[in-house]
Amino acid sequence: MKGVVEGILFVVGSDGVTVNDIKNIINVSDKTILSILDDLSYDYKSEDRGIQIEKFGDRYKLVTKKEHLEYYQKMANREKNSELTDSSLETLAIIAYNEPITRIKIEEIRGVSCRHSIRKLLVQGLIKECGKSDLPGRPMLYGVTDDFLDYLGIKSLEELPTLTYEELDEEEQDIFESKYKEID
Repeated sequence: MKGVVEGILFVVGSDGVTVNDIKNIINVSDKTILSILDDLSYDYKSEDRGIQIEKFGDRYKLVTKKEHLEYYQKMANREKNSELTDSSLETLAIIAYNEPITRIKIEEIRGVSCRHSIRKLLVQGLIKECGKSDLPGRPMLYGVTDDFLDYLGIKSLEELPTLTYEELDEEEQDIFESKYKEID
C-alpha cells in the first residue's frame, strides 16, 4: 500500500490529497494511512532524496526539498526560456479567454489532462493562481499575467482577437452527418 499512496501523492500533484481521499481509494483505516504517510516521510528524510511530504491544512503533498532550491531555480529559468508546446498554447488560450478558470474546466474544454501544461505556464510566469473557486473542493482559479500580455505584445486582454463560431451550412452538415453516421 505504501507504493500506492506514494503514487496517489504523485498523481494529485499540487492539489494534494486528504486522508479521507486516500481512504476512499484504498479502503483502509485512517490509522493505516497515517502510518504509511509517516513511513514515506521517514524515507524521504534521507539526504539522497529530492522530495518530501508536507501537510498543508488537511492535505498532503509531495514537494521538493528547500536545500536543493538553487537547482530547481536553474530548471525554472530554463523552462522560462523554452518555447511553448501546442498543448501549452491551447491551455494558455483557454485561460486567457475564460479567466478566472479552474483546471477541471480547462480539461473539460480541451478534453485531456492539462496539469503539466498548467505547471509549465506557472513556472514561465504566463499564468498565475488568482484565488479559489466556490465550487466543492474549492479548486484553484487561474488567470494570465502581465508577462502573458508582453509575450503577445498586447496591452490588455481586450486586444485579443474576438472568437467567432460559424454555423455549418446545410451541405457541410450533410457531409458531417454522412461521414459519422452509424452503419446498420
